[in-house]
Amino acid sequence: MSQVLHTPPRTEAAPHGDLAALAARHGLTVSGARPTLPEYIRQLWARRHFITAFATAKLTTTYSQAKLGQVWQVMTPLLNAAVYYFIFGVLLNTKRGVADFIPFLVTGVFVWTFTQTSIMTGTRAISGNIGLVRALHFPRAALPISFCLQQLQQLLFSMAALVFILLGVGVPPAFSWFLVIPALALQFVFNAGVSMILARLGAKTPDIAQLMPFVLRTWMYMSGVMWSLDNLVKAHHGMPSWAADLLRANPAAVYIDLMRFALIDTFHASQLPPHVWLVATGWALVAGVGGFIYFWKAEETYGRG
Repeated sequence: MSQVLHTPPRTEAAPHGDLAALAARHGLTVSGARPTLPEYIRQLWARRHFITAFATAKLTTTYSQAKLGQVWQVMTPLLNAAVYYFIFGVLLNTKRGVADFIPFLVTGVFVWTFTQTSIMTGTRAISGNIGLVRALHFPRAALPISFCLQQLQQLLFSMAALVFILLGVGVPPAFSWFLVIPALALQFVFNAGVSMILARLGAKTPDIAQLMPFVLRTWMYMSGVMWSLDNLVKAHHGMPSWAADLLRANPAAVYIDLMRFALIDTFHASQLPPHVWLVATGWALVAGVGGFIYFWKAEETYGRG
């Protein structure tokens, strides 16, 4: 008696195009895929409350173990300014020829610290939070932006102390103080853009975080934090004009000049050229937009490896 073997009918796999169409019809996307730039911006905006809360929480926990707590938010930049005043203002006498040197120096230190710490924390934004990056799905740009926002909050505490210093040395309040708002907005965009560039680089090459302190220290000396760049150029008569222009166009120096112009009345005597605001805006757009796009292009790679 013969047996007849019955085999189940073969089913052909659905073409890849049909599966893609089916997934798209039900709103499914590839896991870990990079969204389009407009969609990425929309996702980032939707998480704006997370960015603000994350920045505030990081700032609060920074000094949570210290007995003086949040007082260090003001004391740290003030102590840095005191050290710089002793070394550069007294020992090296860079205060010569600079009116209101104390507010001049403190303003420079505070503004530079904002850029320095934003870039340093941004460099480790991905590599230093790899557990969070791998565990949760969110636009990774939220991390470097939140760290820059944290440093902006830190700066606002420092600016409150700066106001008392200005009043204490006899600098009267002026309408120009309102220029602090656009100056800080431009600097924040610039800082965030550079932070996102270095966050992407630091995610693949963690050694960059070890190199950055040396780069930033060199940049600080070229930015007129402790001395007047105009006096430096005048003291070096043989300096080529292009080198002097590069020093003045240095983004850190530009934002420091804007803040000094806004806050220190005697600094108005130099009549800050109108093009400085254009240079500051240009740096903010180039770094902010360029850094954001550069970071977004590697969105799907963060947390891998």
